[in-house]
Amino acid sequence: MKTSTYILASILALLFLLGAKSVNAQEVEDEREFDYAKESDKGPRKWGELKKEWAACKDGKLQSPIDMSNERVRVISKPENRNYKPFNATVRNRGHDISLRWNGDAGSILINGTEYPLRQAHWHSPSEHTINGRRYAMELHLVHQTSDLNVKNRIAVTGVFYKTGKPDKFLSKVKI
Repeated sequence: MKTSTYILASILALLFLLGAKSVNAQEVEDEREFDYAKESDKGPRKWGELKKEWAACKDGKLQSPIDMSNERVRVISKPENRNYKPFNATVRNRGHDISLRWNGDAGSILINGTEYPLRQAHWHSPSEHTINGRRYAMELHLVHQTSDLNVKNRIAVTGVFYKTGKPDKFLSKVKI
């Protein structure tokens, strides 16, 4: 995989800074209950009806999947300060994605003066989000969370889109 479109998109900005309702993240371990097929009975247009806990997918604003070309999306090409470092992690195949959960300090990013430590990463194939309606071969989400209780929006997620091609430098470094 080659990172053809390397976009760091702050989901934090999407969900909170853009005025969306505050909701608790609903990361699930097993996504067999839904899929990404546009016209499917379990697809994005039906997510809010599948479970009451997922109602925000119907009633919220800019819910996943999001088209990054939407005028309300604020794309940040690089965070103010990105400081990642190697650290041991646990790899899991959750059925819908492959995830890494770091077992210690894997670094952080700085957004508006707040440090957000890197906690987890996961890949979706095909991409969860789109650009101008185009879905990419794969998408990486880097999940960061600050412990600063004075910060209203404590989670920041950055995304990277991939298309099929030459090996990706980051993926090549992941040792299983």
